[in-house]
Amino acid sequence: MGIQDLMQESGAVMHGHFQLTSGRHSDVYLEKFRLLEHPEIVVEIGKKMAGACNGIDIEIVLGAAIGGILISSATAKMLGTKGIFAERQDGKLVLRRGFELKESHRVLIVEDIVSTGGSVRELLDIVKSHGAETAAVVCLADRTAEGIDFGCVTKALLRFPATSWEPEKCPLCNEKKPLTIRGRTGK
Repeated sequence: MGIQDLMQESGAVMHGHFQLTSGRHSDVYLEKFRLLEHPEIVVEIGKKMAGACNGIDIEIVLGAAIGGILISSATAKMLGTKGIFAERQDGKLVLRRGFELKESHRVLIVEDIVSTGGSVRELLDIVKSHGAETAAVVCLADRTAEGIDFGCVTKALLRFPATSWEPEKCPLCNEKKPLTIRGRTGK
């Protein structure tokens, strides 16, 4: 079964008026945890992310807490390498818990849902600040209208372009539709 089918079947695709982690508003929300609450789906996502990197030399997989913990681990298992994650401290993604990157590491960055790419850019900065190299970026779903490119091999398991607006330009706000704020990462 494809990722889009899994998302639809699991109830991960939601319709309404949502505030995204980026602060933008949208009429569609992807609740990744409807997928990630099923270990067999997490394994399947790991397989697909690893498969998207065939032929790319990867020494370590890096994701962002919280959803990235599961998918970085599953992807690392499929690649036979280590999976680590960054987490927010004072609003900024950082490596903690003794995780480290070395200059020689070729890093695969995995992300769940990309709307603006902000979290991936933070992860790219972490890799660069440690002198390591980003081998590729793979995301579960790319919500951007044009598709996103992070300046390296960039792949999405699912393209799910969805319209989003700055809050002051949101037509759903103008229609006085109730706003739902789902999971937040501490940005």
